[in-house]
Amino acid sequence: MKKIREFDFSKARRVTPVETEMFRRAYENTFGMKPPPRGRPPKGIEKYQDVHIKLDPRILLWAKQQAKKQGIGYQTFLNEFLLKQAA
Repeated sequence: MKKIREFDFSKARRVTPVETEMFRRAYENTFGMKPPPRGRPPKGIEKYQDVHIKLDPRILLWAKQQAKKQGIGYQTFLNEFLLKQAA
């Protein structure tokens, strides 16, 4: 069976404005709220600040091992570990 590499858009049709409105109402009826805005969310205050530091490879290896045990990323692990130590 031959694989289709690209979708043939010549056979596709556009969604009409009436259908778009119908979909919006269905979303509101189903979830009880307006659909989320489309596109990238606006940039607000950054939750984290980018910092670039050099670590001993043994520390990085330890952090990655501990993070894997907890099922989280090593940067998240390091952030939580440092927050506990700072408190």
